[in-house]
Amino acid sequence: MTTTNLAAANPEHTTMKTIAIEEHWNSAAIRHALDRLPHGARDESIAFNTRGDTQSRLEDIGQGRIDAMDAAGIDISILSVVTPATQPLPAAEAIALAREANDEATDAVRAYPDRFRAFATLPTSDPQAAAAELERCATQLGHVGAMVHGRTGSRTLDDPTYDDLFATAARLHQPIFIHPQIASDELRDAAYRGLDPQVELGLATFGWGWHMETGLSALRLILSGTFDRHPDLQLVLGHWGEMLLFWIDRADSLSNVAPHLERRVADYIKTNIHITSSGMLQEHLLRHTLDFTSAEKVLFSTDYPFHQPDAAAVGQFLDGVPDPEDRTTIAFRNAEALFNMAMAAR
Repeated sequence: MTTTNLAAANPEHTTMKTIAIEEHWNSAAIRHALDRLPHGARDESIAFNTRGDTQSRLEDIGQGRIDAMDAAGIDISILSVVTPATQPLPAAEAIALAREANDEATDAVRAYPDRFRAFATLPTSDPQAAAAELERCATQLGHVGAMVHGRTGSRTLDDPTYDDLFATAARLHQPIFIHPQIASDELRDAAYRGLDPQVELGLATFGWGWHMETGLSALRLILSGTFDRHPDLQLVLGHWGEMLLFWIDRADSLSNVAPHLERRVADYIKTNIHITSSGMLQEHLLRHTLDFTSAEKVLFSTDYPFHQPDAAAVGQFLDGVPDPEDRTTIAFRNAEALFNMAMAAR
């Protein structure tokens, strides 16, 4: 098992199972479809998917991926199609490619049932088809949740047309991971332009924009009453909560101008939203997260292949969890419970 590799890298580490929940892959068909989009419709952040050996790592969900997991001391990875998945694509193409990608991920899980699980890729350009594909993935393929992005064209996730999707997710106990995506061109023009092109792109993505947009998506779902309509719905946010935890006091003050909500904003954040590390394995970020939410809401992830920590780094990070019970909770127990992983194995 990979826990042996972890012990070898850090003999003082107490070996434990480790589940990583934000581990990206890509299908060649989706990559080609995104490359064919006209300039104005393309997500410029796909440039990050081709740097160095990233593209080959993304498209390997076979033995090469298993070897990388072993090197990091990861026992199980939950596979998710990399940003922007099928969301920028026209509905008919998105539906076909999402279905194909979900079938491909299923094949990988069946080839390595002790090492992989998968999130569904959803064709959100057609909200009803997205709900139907989530149901197919949950009931026929054994996927353990779905990964989406906060906006499809100009339509945000809190748009009423997505209510059936969230109803389906809640009914089937399929957590929804909201992953970062680049801001709209209109917002980029207003807030991110006027700098060196590479600086602009970085500012609109990994340096700021990705995370602001994703936290806002979750906050809008709260404020639009999504969790009152679907109290069993569970969300996952990466990068230590996409700024939301760090601004939770001010976000909670929105409760005072949202009397239609059944609970306070901070309560939804603490009960319906789970937080993962996304490869940012800094102890001070973990400590801050635990100041604002419980260990039962914290999950581990490496954001592979954009981060590739070795087993020593993973072990050191987990050793930084002060309470031994919390350590195992974060390393694997939360993921097993949230994603119903014992039932998902086929």
